[in-house]
Amino acid sequence: MTAGALRRTPPSRLFAPLLRPVRLTLGKLFASGAESTRCPGCHFLVLPGWAICRHCGSPVGSTPRQRVGGASNGSPLEKLRAQASVVHLAIRSATWRSVGNQRLGRPSVEADEACLHPHSAGANFCRYCGAPLAGSRWVRPIRLGSRDLSASRTVTPRQLAAARVVVIAFLLALALNPLSAVILFVALATLLYLAVFVYRIRLFWGSLADPAIVAVPDEEARSIADDSLPVYSLLVPAYREPEVIAKLLEELDRIEYPKDRLDVKLLLEEDDAETAAATVRARPKAYVDVIRVPNWPPRTKPKACNIGLAQARGEFVTIYDVEDRPEPLQLRRVVAAFRREMPRVVCFQAKLSYYNGDQNLLTRWFTGEYAMWFGQLLPGLVARDAPVPLGGTSNHFRRETLVRLGGWDAFNVTEDADLGIRLYRAGHRTAVLESETLEEANSDFINWVKQRSRWYKGYLQTWLVHMRHPRQLWRELGPTGFLGFNLFLGGTPLLALVNPVFWGLTALWFLGHPAFVAALFPAWLYYAGMLCLTLGNFAFLYMAMASAAVTGRPSLVLAAIWSPLYWVMMSIAALKALAQLVSAPSFWEKTAHGLDGSLVRVGGSDVPG
Repeated sequence: MTAGALRRTPPSRLFAPLLRPVRLTLGKLFASGAESTRCPGCHFLVLPGWAICRHCGSPVGSTPRQRVGGASNGSPLEKLRAQASVVHLAIRSATWRSVGNQRLGRPSVEADEACLHPHSAGANFCRYCGAPLAGSRWVRPIRLGSRDLSASRTVTPRQLAAARVVVIAFLLALALNPLSAVILFVALATLLYLAVFVYRIRLFWGSLADPAIVAVPDEEARSIADDSLPVYSLLVPAYREPEVIAKLLEELDRIEYPKDRLDVKLLLEEDDAETAAATVRARPKAYVDVIRVPNWPPRTKPKACNIGLAQARGEFVTIYDVEDRPEPLQLRRVVAAFRREMPRVVCFQAKLSYYNGDQNLLTRWFTGEYAMWFGQLLPGLVARDAPVPLGGTSNHFRRETLVRLGGWDAFNVTEDADLGIRLYRAGHRTAVLESETLEEANSDFINWVKQRSRWYKGYLQTWLVHMRHPRQLWRELGPTGFLGFNLFLGGTPLLALVNPVFWGLTALWFLGHPAFVAALFPAWLYYAGMLCLTLGNFAFLYMAMASAAVTGRPSLVLAAIWSPLYWVMMSIAALKALAQLVSAPSFWEKTAHGLDGSLVRVGGSDVPG
């Protein structure tokens, strides 16, 4: 709201949210004719119905005590003071209760305004009618124990000072000897290319030979007796997703797990009335708790998950996105895997793929990329005992460990990758599970760039956060883990950023053979660059085609031939990510779902099509 609009707004509208609970409280007080009561411990006046004093915490009795030397409770003066104090306490209590409820995620509602439908203790909104529940608990989100591990600050003063030194040194070198300075930059970029190229080849070939994937047969998963299965919490954040909410509830109902041991937390934003209405129309089952997330910043998926985690009651907890279609036996497989002798493993990452992979060329590229990421690269990291950046969904945790780590970083837009690094730094390990969750692949270029730029921005956030203390990171990750963290997590967006520079130099050379391009590549650097250009690009293209072939889908192999066009799109997304890292580091750019054509709208309802 602008300053001019604020001046034109009547005070009654500005203060309406605060005055409403005050009017309700005062109306009930004077309608009931309640008498004031004094605390026996501190003599403060308390409102009728309070069991303990809000000032000192003492139990409140039915007989108030008189102050020594004060007027009696029956005197007109004392009654007048009592009424004034009751009004003051009512205003203060109702006002702060309303503000506190909004900040802590609890609905501001009086008991007689709520519905009478049955509900669980974890919900704060009714699944049947959408009304707030007066008996809901206050929700304090799980938080990180140290701000030093949070992306609430993009860079620290020390990092900023180091960056200034590097920039000033490069500018001085550029002023004194421009050619040598640019050659140094090209040499460092080429070294990064070679390091990432060699590292990914080793990950890929190692996982092809011996994939480090935990497999649980169907018979073993189904052999676990229902009464021995633990309570399992499923966190499902959703924002502006009315088209897919009904399909989500159908997919959750397909999970082969005792429904009385499922603890689903459907996390809806406070201002998302459309999704809330679609949820009511879809009639969620009794194991689904609808939790409205307050809209105070940061407005991100990890903040919503932390609020859900604070109310989760399962031994294990996982996240599903609103468009996910998890394999029905996935939860049972996770329980069976956790019962094996793997004491350091506290997280299982299920594989992700797409159910609309053949929708168009973009979805085929995306599906092939996921096949390599979850089929070869992540298992390769596990085999080399390197940190594993988790996927955004279908990662399964021991809840106690996750709470002890502080949940997710609410300011990091790839909270999953960051959590994978923090798990490793704390001495825990992640394993890849042979179970698949199907998602919706982005079929629209603009929508894809929004999602991919958020991923790259989050990778840069995570890299900057954990590199605040490089020596400590080296000690906690070890040489192999430190190298893998920098080459895999930091190298992925950095290569996408520098690719356009070298593509442009290559195009200039073939178009006109300008002398300055030849000067940038002396013989020792020229051959290294040619190795990256030919062997490196061929290897990446081969890996994309081999991963697509493993899926058994010929259409993905044919699409992989055109992967260089996909790499250009990655660079566009990386440039946008870098700009947003400076201007809006914690801004969560929404990805639209339901673009695959599997849902059609009929009369305002969500109907699978």
